[in-house]
Amino acid sequence: MALALAAVLAGAPFARSDDPKPPPRRVVSMNLCTDQLAMLLARPGQLVAISPIARDPVSSAMWREAETVPIHADSAEAVLGLAPDLVLAGAWDPPATLALLRRLGIRVETFPVERSFDDIEANVLRMGDLLGNPDDARRLAEAMRTRLAELAPPPEPEPRPRAALYYANGYTSGADTLADAILAAAGYANVAAERGIAGLGSLPLELLVTERPELLVLGQDYPTPALAQGILRHPVLRALETRRASVADNLWVCGTPLALDAVADLIAARP
Repeated sequence: MALALAAVLAGAPFARSDDPKPPPRRVVSMNLCTDQLAMLLARPGQLVAISPIARDPVSSAMWREAETVPIHADSAEAVLGLAPDLVLAGAWDPPATLALLRRLGIRVETFPVERSFDDIEANVLRMGDLLGNPDDARRLAEAMRTRLAELAPPPEPEPRPRAALYYANGYTSGADTLADAILAAAGYANVAAERGIAGLGSLPLELLVTERPELLVLGQDYPTPALAQGILRHPVLRALETRRASVADNLWVCGTPLALDAVADLIAARP
């Protein structure tokens, strides 16, 4: 899907001659989510380094594309050594590191966490402006809106089918999260949000079972032994008679247009 999105951008000019200032020439991204947005919108050679996690298939939906971009050592010293004229970061990146870079005269721009598709669009457009590529960013935002409208299931009588998200250690995503917005776009009600959970919170196994959701979306259960993953193999979950959906974690770790693939996967799981 990432290649298909990149194809939307093919052939568009990078910058107009009337742009008030030249775009940055050496951009470094320090955050998995800005890594992916920058890879979608940077021109060849403009993005000089991204974070190491961008190459991790578990976390990054664009890990294949990341193999073609250098990575940095994820420290202020490493970033400074790349002589960037723009550093991209996330709201949760180490503030001391970002403050040090700013004190050394490096321009640092931080991006907020996306909690909705409107947030994704806003970050796409901002990334395009920062990289001097607003036209391609608008095209990408328009393509995202078009696909979201095409994916939208037909209106159905209330109540909507109820879905529960269940991750390692019994965590879930409630209201005001991108995962909640993805569920809503696929036509589901979020059990956690109905129970007053906002953000990332704990969903007791007993509550999950008694709620009897129509769809259970389990976090990925990785082969590496970990106590946190054990609850995903609990006998009660195996005995629970409900539909299940498998959605790759990397599709909704970050707010990018690739989150639409998660919507499509959840729609496909509807009865």
